[in-house]
Amino acid sequence: MDRSSTAYSEQGARGTPRAGLERVARVDRDAAVQSLYRAILVAADCSDHSNRGVSEAVALAGIARANVTGIHVYAARLHDLRFRQMEGGLPQQYRQEQALEEQREIHNELITRGLTLISDSYLDQAAHACRAASIPFTPQSLEGKNYRALLEEANSGRHDLLVIGAQGLGAVPEGGVGTVCERVVRRAAIDTLVIKDPQRRLAGGPIVAAVDGSDHAYGGLLSALALARAWGVGLQVVAAYDPYFHYVAFNRISRVLSEEAGRTFRFAEQERLHEEIIDAGLARIYRGHLSVAESIAAEHGVAIETALLDGKPHAAIERHLREVKPALLVIGRLGIHADPELDIGGNAERLLRNVDCAVLLSQRAHRPSTVAIAAVTTTWTPDAERRLDRVPEFARRMARMAILQFARERGHTVITERIVDDATDALCPGHARDRGVRDAGRGASGPHE
Repeated sequence: MDRSSTAYSEQGARGTPRAGLERVARVDRDAAVQSLYRAILVAADCSDHSNRGVSEAVALAGIARANVTGIHVYAARLHDLRFRQMEGGLPQQYRQEQALEEQREIHNELITRGLTLISDSYLDQAAHACRAASIPFTPQSLEGKNYRALLEEANSGRHDLLVIGAQGLGAVPEGGVGTVCERVVRRAAIDTLVIKDPQRRLAGGPIVAAVDGSDHAYGGLLSALALARAWGVGLQVVAAYDPYFHYVAFNRISRVLSEEAGRTFRFAEQERLHEEIIDAGLARIYRGHLSVAESIAAEHGVAIETALLDGKPHAAIERHLREVKPALLVIGRLGIHADPELDIGGNAERLLRNVDCAVLLSQRAHRPSTVAIAAVTTTWTPDAERRLDRVPEFARRMARMAILQFARERGHTVITERIVDDATDALCPGHARDRGVRDAGRGASGPHE
Protein backbone atom coordinates (compact mmCIF):
# COMPACT_ATOMS: atom_id res chain seq x y z
CA MET A 1 0.00 0.00 0.00
CA ASP A 2 1.23 3.49 -0.79
CA ARG A 3 2.64 5.75 1.91
CA SER A 4 -0.32 8.11 1.86
CA SER A 5 -2.73 5.36 2.91
CA THR A 6 -0.99 4.45 6.15
CA ALA A 7 0.08 6.39 9.23
CA TYR A 8 3.77 6.28 10.09
CA SER A 9 5.11 5.56 13.54
CA GLU A 10 7.90 8.07 13.14
CA GLN A 11 8.52 11.44 11.52
CA GLY A 12 8.54 11.49 7.75
CA ALA A 13 10.79 13.24 5.29
CA ARG A 14 12.21 16.57 6.49
CA GLY A 15 10.77 16.00 9.94
CA THR A 16 7.08 16.05 8.98
CA PRO A 17 5.16 15.10 12.17
CA ARG A 18 3.11 11.94 12.22
CA ALA A 19 -0.10 13.91 12.77
CA GLY A 20 0.62 15.93 9.64
CA LEU A 21 1.18 12.79 7.62
CA GLU A 22 -2.08 11.35 8.90
CA ARG A 23 -3.93 14.50 7.82
CA VAL A 24 -2.34 14.32 4.36
CA ALA A 25 -3.24 10.64 4.09
CA ARG A 26 -6.82 11.36 5.10
CA VAL A 27 -7.11 14.17 2.54
CA ASP A 28 -5.66 11.95 -0.22
CA ARG A 29 -8.02 9.10 0.60
CA ASP A 30 -11.02 11.42 0.68
CA ALA A 31 -10.07 13.02 -2.62
CA ALA A 32 -9.71 9.61 -4.27
CA VAL A 33 -13.21 8.44 -3.41
CA GLN A 34 -14.79 11.85 -4.03
CA SER A 35 -13.85 11.33 -7.68
CA LEU A 36 -16.05 8.24 -7.75
CA TYR A 37 -19.52 8.43 -6.25
CA ARG A 38 -21.46 11.57 -5.50
CA ALA A 39 -25.00 10.14 -5.40
CA ILE A 40 -25.67 6.65 -4.05
CA LEU A 41 -28.94 4.75 -4.46
CA VAL A 42 -29.52 1.90 -2.02
CA ALA A 43 -32.35 -0.65 -2.14
CA ALA A 44 -33.90 -1.09 1.33
CA ASP A 45 -36.19 -3.87 2.54
CA CYS A 46 -34.86 -4.54 6.07
CA SER A 47 -33.37 -7.90 5.01
CA ASP A 48 -29.90 -8.82 6.28
CA HIS A 49 -28.38 -8.16 2.85
CA SER A 50 -30.17 -4.83 2.55
CA ASN A 51 -29.12 -3.72 6.04
CA ARG A 52 -25.49 -4.41 5.15
CA GLY A 53 -26.03 -2.51 1.90
CA VAL A 54 -27.32 0.50 3.80
CA SER A 55 -24.30 0.39 6.12
CA GLU A 56 -21.91 0.23 3.16
CA ALA A 57 -23.74 3.04 1.33
CA VAL A 58 -23.48 5.24 4.43
CA ALA A 59 -19.79 4.41 4.84
CA LEU A 60 -19.02 5.24 1.21
CA ALA A 61 -21.04 8.43 1.36
CA GLY A 62 -19.17 9.47 4.50
CA ILE A 63 -15.83 9.18 2.74
CA ALA A 64 -16.94 10.77 -0.53
CA ARG A 65 -19.29 13.37 1.02
CA ALA A 66 -22.00 11.94 -1.19
CA ASN A 67 -25.76 11.90 -0.71
CA VAL A 68 -27.82 8.73 -0.29
CA THR A 69 -31.25 7.92 -1.68
CA GLY A 70 -33.05 4.97 -0.14
CA ILE A 71 -35.61 3.20 -2.30
CA HIS A 72 -38.26 0.62 -1.53
CA VAL A 73 -40.80 -0.67 -4.03
CA TYR A 74 -44.08 -2.23 -2.91
CA ALA A 75 -46.62 -3.99 -5.12
CA ALA A 76 -50.08 -2.94 -3.91
CA ARG A 77 -51.79 -3.82 -7.18
CA LEU A 78 -50.20 -7.28 -7.17
CA HIS A 79 -51.48 -7.96 -3.64
CA ASP A 80 -54.93 -6.71 -4.58
CA LEU A 81 -55.08 -9.01 -7.61
CA ARG A 82 -53.84 -11.96 -5.57
CA PHE A 83 -56.55 -11.38 -2.93
CA ARG A 84 -59.26 -11.43 -5.61
CA GLN A 85 -57.85 -14.69 -6.96
CA MET A 86 -57.95 -16.18 -3.45
CA GLU A 87 -61.58 -15.21 -2.75
CA GLY A 88 -62.85 -18.47 -4.20
CA GLY A 89 -60.94 -20.40 -1.55
CA LEU A 90 -62.32 -18.49 1.44
CA PRO A 91 -64.52 -20.34 3.96
CA GLN A 92 -68.22 -20.28 3.11
CA GLN A 93 -69.13 -17.68 5.75
CA TYR A 94 -66.73 -15.17 4.11
CA ARG A 95 -68.22 -15.73 0.66
CA GLN A 96 -71.58 -14.22 1.52
CA GLU A 97 -72.25 -10.95 -0.31
CA GLN A 98 -72.04 -8.64 2.71
CA ALA A 99 -69.11 -10.44 4.34
CA LEU A 100 -67.17 -10.50 1.08
CA GLU A 101 -67.65 -6.78 0.52
CA GLU A 102 -66.49 -6.07 4.06
CA GLN A 103 -63.37 -8.20 3.57
CA ARG A 104 -62.61 -6.41 0.32
CA GLU A 105 -62.85 -3.00 1.98
CA ILE A 106 -60.66 -4.11 4.89
CA HIS A 107 -58.11 -5.63 2.57
CA ASN A 108 -58.02 -2.60 0.28
CA GLU A 109 -57.34 -0.32 3.24
CA LEU A 110 -54.63 -2.64 4.55
CA ILE A 111 -52.98 -2.77 1.14
CA THR A 112 -53.23 0.95 0.48
CA ARG A 113 -52.11 2.09 3.92
CA GLY A 114 -50.29 -0.93 5.26
CA LEU A 115 -47.75 -1.41 2.49
CA THR A 116 -47.07 2.32 2.44
CA LEU A 117 -46.43 2.28 6.20
CA ILE A 118 -44.15 -0.73 5.87
CA SER A 119 -42.22 0.89 3.03
CA ASP A 120 -41.83 4.11 5.01
CA SER A 121 -40.61 2.12 8.02
CA TYR A 122 -37.90 0.44 5.92
CA LEU A 123 -36.75 3.82 4.67
CA ASP A 124 -36.91 5.36 8.16
CA GLN A 125 -34.30 2.84 9.26
CA ALA A 126 -31.99 3.91 6.41
CA ALA A 127 -32.69 7.57 7.17
CA HIS A 128 -31.70 7.05 10.81
CA ALA A 129 -28.38 5.50 9.76
CA CYS A 130 -27.68 8.48 7.48
CA ARG A 131 -28.65 11.04 10.13
CA ALA A 132 -26.28 9.40 12.61
CA ALA A 133 -23.45 9.86 10.10
CA SER A 134 -24.58 13.35 8.96
CA ILE A 135 -25.26 12.07 5.44
CA PRO A 136 -27.97 13.79 3.31
CA PHE A 137 -30.78 11.29 2.74
CA THR A 138 -33.76 11.18 0.38
CA PRO A 139 -36.49 8.51 0.68
CA GLN A 140 -38.13 7.01 -2.40
CA SER A 141 -41.20 4.87 -1.73
CA LEU A 142 -42.61 3.59 -5.01
CA GLU A 143 -45.47 1.32 -6.07
CA GLY A 144 -44.98 -1.05 -8.98
CA LYS A 145 -43.01 -4.00 -10.25
CA ASN A 146 -39.97 -4.07 -8.02
CA TYR A 147 -37.12 -4.56 -10.50
CA ARG A 148 -38.67 -2.19 -13.05
CA ALA A 149 -39.17 0.65 -10.57
CA LEU A 150 -35.65 0.14 -9.21
CA LEU A 151 -34.22 0.36 -12.72
CA GLU A 152 -36.17 3.46 -13.64
CA GLU A 153 -34.70 5.25 -10.64
CA ALA A 154 -31.20 3.82 -11.05
CA ASN A 155 -31.12 4.89 -14.71
CA SER A 156 -32.68 8.29 -14.12
CA GLY A 157 -29.32 10.07 -14.26
CA ARG A 158 -29.60 11.15 -10.62
CA HIS A 159 -27.25 8.47 -9.22
CA ASP A 160 -23.83 7.03 -10.01
CA LEU A 161 -23.81 3.96 -7.73
CA LEU A 162 -26.52 1.43 -6.91
CA VAL A 163 -26.15 -0.73 -3.80
CA ILE A 164 -28.38 -3.80 -3.70
CA GLY A 165 -28.50 -7.04 -1.74
CA ALA A 166 -28.02 -10.28 -3.66
CA GLN A 167 -31.12 -11.56 -1.86
CA GLY A 168 -34.03 -9.99 -0.02
CA LEU A 169 -36.38 -10.98 2.78
CA GLY A 170 -36.83 -14.42 1.23
CA ALA A 171 -33.11 -15.20 1.41
CA VAL A 172 -32.05 -18.83 1.80
CA PRO A 173 -28.49 -20.15 2.18
CA GLU A 174 -28.53 -21.77 -1.27
CA GLY A 175 -30.29 -18.81 -2.90
CA GLY A 176 -27.21 -17.24 -4.52
CA VAL A 177 -28.46 -14.19 -6.42
CA GLY A 178 -32.18 -13.40 -6.35
CA THR A 179 -34.22 -12.64 -9.44
CA VAL A 180 -34.72 -8.96 -8.59
CA CYS A 181 -30.99 -8.42 -8.15
CA GLU A 182 -30.15 -10.32 -11.31
CA ARG A 183 -32.68 -8.43 -13.43
CA VAL A 184 -31.51 -5.08 -12.10
CA VAL A 185 -27.81 -5.85 -12.53
CA ARG A 186 -28.31 -6.80 -16.18
CA ARG A 187 -30.00 -3.50 -17.02
CA ALA A 188 -28.50 -0.90 -14.68
CA ALA A 189 -26.56 1.84 -16.44
CA ILE A 190 -24.47 2.75 -13.38
CA ASP A 191 -21.93 0.97 -11.19
CA THR A 192 -23.67 -1.67 -9.08
CA LEU A 193 -22.43 -2.97 -5.74
CA VAL A 194 -24.00 -6.34 -4.92
CA ILE A 195 -23.90 -7.39 -1.25
CA LYS A 196 -23.49 -11.16 -0.94
CA ASP A 197 -22.27 -11.64 2.65
CA PRO A 198 -24.37 -9.58 5.09
CA GLN A 199 -21.84 -10.21 7.87
CA ARG A 200 -18.78 -8.91 6.00
CA ARG A 201 -17.63 -5.30 6.24
CA LEU A 202 -16.08 -4.20 2.95
CA ALA A 203 -13.63 -1.74 4.47
CA GLY A 204 -11.93 -4.70 6.18
CA GLY A 205 -10.52 -5.71 2.78
CA PRO A 206 -8.74 -6.98 0.90
CA ILE A 207 -9.93 -6.09 -2.60
CA VAL A 208 -9.40 -8.11 -5.77
CA ALA A 209 -9.84 -6.50 -9.20
CA ALA A 210 -9.89 -8.53 -12.42
CA VAL A 211 -8.61 -7.07 -15.70
CA ASP A 212 -8.86 -8.41 -19.24
CA GLY A 213 -7.75 -5.41 -21.28
CA SER A 214 -11.27 -3.99 -21.69
CA ASP A 215 -12.17 -0.38 -20.95
CA HIS A 216 -14.72 -1.54 -18.34
CA ALA A 217 -12.07 -3.60 -16.54
CA TYR A 218 -9.69 -0.64 -16.36
CA GLY A 219 -12.57 1.57 -15.24
CA GLY A 220 -13.24 -0.92 -12.45
CA LEU A 221 -9.55 -0.82 -11.58
CA LEU A 222 -9.77 2.96 -11.03
CA SER A 223 -12.66 2.37 -8.62
CA ALA A 224 -10.71 -0.36 -6.82
CA LEU A 225 -7.65 1.90 -6.50
CA ALA A 226 -9.75 4.70 -5.00
CA LEU A 227 -11.43 2.36 -2.52
CA ALA A 228 -8.15 0.70 -1.54
CA ARG A 229 -6.70 4.14 -0.83
CA ALA A 230 -9.73 5.27 1.13
CA TRP A 231 -9.92 2.14 3.25
CA GLY A 232 -6.18 1.57 3.57
CA VAL A 233 -6.48 -2.07 2.48
CA GLY A 234 -4.55 -4.30 0.11
CA LEU A 235 -5.46 -4.53 -3.56
CA GLN A 236 -4.61 -7.47 -5.77
CA VAL A 237 -5.13 -7.33 -9.53
CA VAL A 238 -5.59 -10.59 -11.41
CA ALA A 239 -5.81 -11.57 -15.07
CA ALA A 240 -6.95 -15.00 -16.22
CA TYR A 241 -6.43 -16.68 -19.59
CA ASP A 242 -7.23 -20.14 -20.89
CA PRO A 243 -4.27 -21.99 -22.47
CA TYR A 244 -6.02 -25.36 -22.35
CA PHE A 245 -8.98 -24.85 -24.64
CA HIS A 246 -7.14 -25.68 -27.85
CA TYR A 247 -5.94 -29.03 -26.47
CA VAL A 248 -9.56 -30.10 -26.08
CA ALA A 249 -10.54 -28.55 -29.41
CA PHE A 250 -7.72 -30.20 -31.36
CA ASN A 251 -8.39 -33.54 -29.71
CA ARG A 252 -12.03 -33.41 -30.81
CA ILE A 253 -11.16 -32.13 -34.28
CA SER A 254 -8.71 -35.00 -34.78
CA ARG A 255 -11.57 -37.45 -34.27
CA VAL A 256 -13.72 -36.05 -37.05
CA LEU A 257 -11.24 -34.87 -39.71
CA SER A 258 -10.56 -37.29 -42.53
CA GLU A 259 -6.96 -37.84 -43.55
CA GLU A 260 -7.43 -35.66 -46.63
CA ALA A 261 -9.14 -32.92 -44.61
CA GLY A 262 -6.32 -33.07 -42.08
CA ARG A 263 -3.78 -32.46 -44.83
CA THR A 264 -5.83 -29.59 -46.27
CA PHE A 265 -6.22 -28.03 -42.85
CA ARG A 266 -2.53 -28.74 -42.14
CA PHE A 267 -3.65 -30.08 -38.80
CA ALA A 268 -0.23 -30.99 -37.40
CA GLU A 269 1.18 -27.56 -38.20
CA GLN A 270 -1.84 -25.81 -36.71
CA GLU A 271 -1.53 -27.80 -33.50
CA ARG A 272 2.19 -27.01 -33.23
CA LEU A 273 1.46 -23.34 -33.93
CA HIS A 274 -0.89 -23.22 -30.94
CA GLU A 275 1.52 -25.02 -28.65
CA GLU A 276 4.58 -22.97 -29.56
CA ILE A 277 3.14 -19.54 -30.33
CA ILE A 278 -0.49 -18.93 -29.44
CA ASP A 279 -0.40 -20.24 -25.86
CA ALA A 280 2.74 -18.23 -25.10
CA GLY A 281 1.21 -15.25 -26.86
CA LEU A 282 -1.92 -15.39 -24.71
CA ALA A 283 0.18 -15.41 -21.56
CA ARG A 284 2.10 -12.41 -22.85
CA ILE A 285 -1.10 -10.50 -23.61
CA TYR A 286 -2.57 -11.02 -20.15
CA ARG A 287 0.74 -10.38 -18.46
CA GLY A 288 0.68 -7.12 -20.39
CA HIS A 289 -2.74 -6.28 -18.93
CA LEU A 290 -1.24 -6.67 -15.46
CA SER A 291 1.70 -4.46 -16.38
CA VAL A 292 -0.69 -1.76 -17.60
CA ALA A 293 -2.57 -2.09 -14.30
CA GLU A 294 0.70 -1.59 -12.42
CA SER A 295 1.44 1.57 -14.40
CA ILE A 296 -2.06 2.94 -13.70
CA ALA A 297 -1.69 2.12 -9.99
CA ALA A 298 1.69 3.86 -9.90
CA GLU A 299 0.12 7.00 -11.40
CA HIS A 300 -2.40 6.93 -8.53
CA GLY A 301 0.25 6.30 -5.89
CA VAL A 302 -1.05 2.86 -4.91
CA ALA A 303 1.08 -0.27 -4.63
CA ILE A 304 -0.67 -3.41 -5.85
CA GLU A 305 0.00 -7.11 -6.09
CA THR A 306 -0.66 -8.93 -9.36
CA ALA A 307 -1.40 -12.55 -10.24
CA LEU A 308 -1.59 -14.23 -13.65
CA LEU A 309 -4.08 -17.09 -13.51
CA ASP A 310 -4.55 -19.88 -16.03
CA GLY A 311 -7.74 -21.76 -16.79
CA LYS A 312 -11.30 -20.88 -17.70
CA PRO A 313 -11.30 -17.25 -16.51
CA HIS A 314 -14.29 -17.34 -14.16
CA ALA A 315 -13.25 -20.71 -12.71
CA ALA A 316 -9.62 -19.63 -12.23
CA ILE A 317 -10.71 -16.41 -10.50
CA GLU A 318 -13.17 -18.32 -8.30
CA ARG A 319 -10.41 -20.69 -7.16
CA HIS A 320 -8.15 -17.75 -6.45
CA LEU A 321 -10.80 -15.94 -4.43
CA ARG A 322 -11.33 -19.00 -2.25
CA GLU A 323 -7.66 -18.71 -1.27
CA VAL A 324 -7.49 -14.93 -0.87
CA LYS A 325 -10.95 -14.49 0.74
CA PRO A 326 -11.42 -10.83 -0.26
CA ALA A 327 -14.22 -8.61 0.99
CA LEU A 328 -14.81 -7.21 -2.49
CA LEU A 329 -14.33 -8.29 -6.11
CA VAL A 330 -14.29 -5.50 -8.72
CA ILE A 331 -14.97 -6.50 -12.33
CA GLY A 332 -16.23 -4.86 -15.50
CA ARG A 333 -19.84 -5.71 -16.28
CA LEU A 334 -18.71 -6.28 -19.87
CA GLY A 335 -15.46 -7.84 -21.01
CA ILE A 336 -13.01 -7.52 -23.87
CA HIS A 337 -15.11 -9.58 -26.29
CA ALA A 338 -18.48 -7.90 -25.57
CA ASP A 339 -20.72 -6.88 -28.46
CA PRO A 340 -23.03 -3.85 -28.37
CA GLU A 341 -26.16 -5.90 -27.60
CA LEU A 342 -24.71 -7.77 -24.60
CA ASP A 343 -26.18 -6.95 -21.18
CA ILE A 344 -23.54 -8.67 -19.01
CA GLY A 345 -20.37 -10.59 -19.77
CA GLY A 346 -20.29 -14.35 -19.27
CA ASN A 347 -17.43 -14.29 -16.76
CA ALA A 348 -19.00 -11.40 -14.84
CA GLU A 349 -22.30 -13.27 -14.67
CA ARG A 350 -20.72 -16.50 -13.41
CA LEU A 351 -18.61 -14.70 -10.84
CA LEU A 352 -21.59 -12.69 -9.58
CA ARG A 353 -23.49 -15.92 -9.00
CA ASN A 354 -20.69 -18.06 -7.59
CA VAL A 355 -18.36 -15.99 -5.40
CA ASP A 356 -18.98 -15.41 -1.69
CA CYS A 357 -17.76 -11.81 -1.44
CA ALA A 358 -19.43 -8.58 -2.49
CA VAL A 359 -19.15 -7.75 -6.20
CA LEU A 360 -18.77 -4.29 -7.71
CA LEU A 361 -19.82 -4.44 -11.38
CA SER A 362 -18.21 -1.49 -13.10
CA GLN A 363 -19.87 0.48 -15.85
CA ARG A 364 -17.11 3.05 -15.70
CA ALA A 365 -14.89 2.95 -18.78
CA HIS A 366 -11.23 3.95 -18.84
CA ARG A 367 -8.86 3.62 -21.76
CA PRO A 368 -5.20 3.72 -20.74
CA SER A 369 -2.89 5.83 -22.85
CA THR A 370 -1.52 4.35 -26.04
CA VAL A 371 1.99 4.76 -24.65
CA ALA A 372 1.18 2.81 -21.48
CA ILE A 373 -0.31 -0.09 -23.44
CA ALA A 374 2.35 -0.09 -26.16
CA ALA A 375 5.14 -0.19 -23.59
CA VAL A 376 4.11 -3.67 -22.49
CA THR A 377 2.22 -5.12 -25.44
CA THR A 378 3.70 -3.79 -28.69
CA THR A 379 7.01 -4.37 -30.47
CA TRP A 380 8.44 -3.00 -33.72
CA THR A 381 10.28 -4.99 -36.33
CA PRO A 382 13.76 -3.66 -37.26
CA ASP A 383 12.48 -2.61 -40.70
CA ALA A 384 9.60 -0.67 -39.14
CA GLU A 385 11.97 1.06 -36.72
CA ARG A 386 14.32 2.02 -39.55
CA ARG A 387 11.39 3.37 -41.51
CA LEU A 388 10.32 5.52 -38.57
CA ASP A 389 13.90 6.77 -38.07
CA ARG A 390 13.69 8.42 -41.48
CA VAL A 391 10.91 10.72 -40.28
CA PRO A 392 12.27 14.14 -39.25
CA GLU A 393 13.03 14.16 -35.53
CA PHE A 394 10.55 16.93 -34.72
CA ALA A 395 7.70 14.81 -36.09
CA ARG A 396 8.93 11.37 -35.04
CA ARG A 397 7.16 11.18 -31.69
CA MET A 398 3.87 12.26 -33.23
CA ALA A 399 4.29 9.73 -36.04
CA ARG A 400 5.08 6.94 -33.58
CA MET A 401 1.99 7.72 -31.53
CA ALA A 402 -0.22 7.81 -34.61
CA ILE A 403 1.10 4.47 -35.86
CA LEU A 404 0.74 2.89 -32.41
CA GLN A 405 -2.87 4.06 -32.21
CA PHE A 406 -3.54 2.79 -35.73
CA ALA A 407 -2.09 -0.61 -34.86
CA ARG A 408 -3.91 -0.80 -31.53
CA GLU A 409 -7.29 -0.12 -33.12
CA ARG A 410 -6.70 -3.06 -35.45
CA GLY A 411 -5.43 -5.44 -32.78
CA HIS A 412 -1.78 -5.56 -33.87
CA THR A 413 0.92 -6.09 -31.23
CA VAL A 414 3.85 -6.28 -33.69
CA ILE A 415 4.34 -3.28 -35.96
CA THR A 416 5.81 -4.12 -39.34
CA GLU A 417 6.86 -1.90 -42.23
CA ARG A 418 3.58 -2.81 -43.92
CA ILE A 419 1.62 -1.43 -40.94
CA VAL A 420 3.68 1.77 -41.11
CA ASP A 421 2.73 2.09 -44.79
CA ASP A 422 -0.95 1.39 -44.08
CA ALA A 423 -1.00 3.90 -41.23
CA THR A 424 0.66 6.53 -43.44
CA ASP A 425 -1.89 6.00 -46.21
CA ALA A 426 -4.77 6.23 -43.75
CA LEU A 427 -3.56 9.13 -41.64
CA CYS A 428 -1.82 11.50 -44.06
CA PRO A 429 -4.36 13.30 -46.28
CA GLY A 430 -3.77 14.60 -49.79
CA HIS A 431 -0.31 15.70 -50.81
CA ALA A 432 0.94 15.33 -47.22
CA ARG A 433 0.38 11.61 -47.58
CA ASP A 434 2.38 11.59 -50.80
CA ARG A 435 5.22 13.77 -49.54
CA GLY A 436 5.31 12.80 -45.87
CA VAL A 437 6.66 9.55 -44.59
CA ARG A 438 7.06 8.14 -48.12
CA ASP A 439 9.47 10.98 -49.04
CA ALA A 440 11.33 10.30 -45.80
CA GLY A 441 11.61 6.68 -46.93
CA ARG A 442 13.39 7.87 -50.10
CA GLY A 443 15.83 9.92 -48.08
CA ALA A 444 14.18 13.36 -48.10
CA SER A 445 15.55 15.48 -45.28
CA GLY A 446 13.64 18.74 -45.59
CA PRO A 447 10.60 19.69 -43.51
CA HIS A 448 7.30 18.12 -44.54
CA GLU A 449 4.19 20.02 -45.42
